[in-house]
Amino acid sequence: MPMNPIAKELNEIIRQGNEHIYEMLSDVGKNLFFPKGILSQSAEAREKAHKFNATIGMATEKGRTMYLPSVMTMVNGLEPEEALTYAPSFGIMPLRQNWREAIYKKNPSLKGKEISLPVVTNAITHGLSVISDMWVDPGDTIILPDKMWGNYNLIFAVRRGAKIVNYSLFDRQSRFDLKALEACVRSEAKNREKIIVILNFPNNPTGYTVSPKEADSIVDILISVAEGGVNVLTVTDDAYFGLFYEEDVLIESIFSRLIDRHSRLLAVKLDGGTKENYIWGLRVGFITYGISSSTDSTGLYDALERKTAGAVRGSISNASHLGQEILLKSLNSESYETEKQDKFRIMKDRAIEVKRVLSDAKYRRAWDAYPFNSGYFMCLKLKTVEAERLRVHLLEKYGVGLISLGKTDLRVAFSCLEKEDVQELFDLVLQGVKDLES
Repeated sequence: MPMNPIAKELNEIIRQGNEHIYEMLSDVGKNLFFPKGILSQSAEAREKAHKFNATIGMATEKGRTMYLPSVMTMVNGLEPEEALTYAPSFGIMPLRQNWREAIYKKNPSLKGKEISLPVVTNAITHGLSVISDMWVDPGDTIILPDKMWGNYNLIFAVRRGAKIVNYSLFDRQSRFDLKALEACVRSEAKNREKIIVILNFPNNPTGYTVSPKEADSIVDILISVAEGGVNVLTVTDDAYFGLFYEEDVLIESIFSRLIDRHSRLLAVKLDGGTKENYIWGLRVGFITYGISSSTDSTGLYDALERKTAGAVRGSISNASHLGQEILLKSLNSESYETEKQDKFRIMKDRAIEVKRVLSDAKYRRAWDAYPFNSGYFMCLKLKTVEAERLRVHLLEKYGVGLISLGKTDLRVAFSCLEKEDVQELFDLVLQGVKDLES
């Protein structure tokens, strides 16, 4: 099938801006474009069709969006045009602009650096799928830690045929294993023109975020590989961004350290309101690009946004307008910052309580806790029983639900534990271990 002329045009813009970014695109990515057709004709009609506009597949009534009263009675504070209509495949513009401003505010070291306008996705899982379509070919390498979110396998390996290669997240001293990361990256870069590295902090499942010093070392490793002539696509999965509970923790996205560092290094930031703003089921996420370009980056960013919107258009058409409007109005609320701080304090108190409880020597024979300092989760490394057997036993005998990961690891989501219940939970886990040992 011949390549669409719009895709060719976007490819040429990207090549002129940064040849290496064009090289990183997958075959699908090179062919992606944002179609004109019905969408552009409808946009023109909205501007000029002052008599009749019969272009788009929505129903109207007396000049307003048609709706069922039984639906709109459940959506207080929004008009039918804000809640029920299609959103653009790029996302609604006020939210995209607001979220980019928020990225700069939350990452002060981005000052003076250009980033793209975020494209809205159906939360981060869909964002990862869009990235997979755009940048991953079958056989490409995806570098991830051994403690990783299981859905990466479905998104990249199963659906796109990529090869996932793991390195140890922690060394024997329970620190971030920089040597393992470097060895993995350099090994995979030897015989490849492109590597893809996913950096997920706060980490799911361990709840670990690197220190500023560790972040600098990670960036140095990736820049060194890029300097060696290998294209490096870095994807920062910032799903739990902002939930940092200790002092020696990187409180900015590592994305801010990666952009504008090398022409062969492309940084892609995935984040969203789902975890940060506690709107999980509303499914609002964002894809933002950070590049190094020898020319004005405006055209290059625009081309990448159009290809990304084309991938959204070709998969789900657009993310929920209702979800986007709710998030936008919340972000602009006078009480927004106070609300965020209130919820942050609750989460931090729970994390501190988990650390306090686990400091008791009575647990040491049963497990070690992996380092955690952020996010929703922490993990136990069991010493005497298998994780899945313990998980089932706790569920059946004590009504306690946890997640087993491999033979030794048990994930605890303290995000859904009241502070006063933390002690009882871990005492029950310990009792479950004793039950199985006997």
